Amino acid sequence: MIPARFAPILFGFILSGLMSAMVSGIATWQALGMGAGFPSHWLGAWLTSWALAFPAVLIVAPITRRIVARMVRA
Repeated sequence: MIPARFAPILFGFILSGLMSAMVSGIATWQALGMGAGFPSHWLGAWLTSWALAFPAVLIVAPITRRIVARMVRA
């Protein structure tokens, strides 16, 4: 098991992986269609997207939490 102190990083890793997989899959499908080369094009797009999305989530998530905290009542 992974120590609890790594939970925010693990959360960001999984969230960015799933979201970038879905978004890159849809974008690749719309751009190229569901042809024979779709899986390899999508995989390349996904890995590139994930490499950018993971650090972005780690930076943006704390900012988003602060904004949401200011917008809701306790």
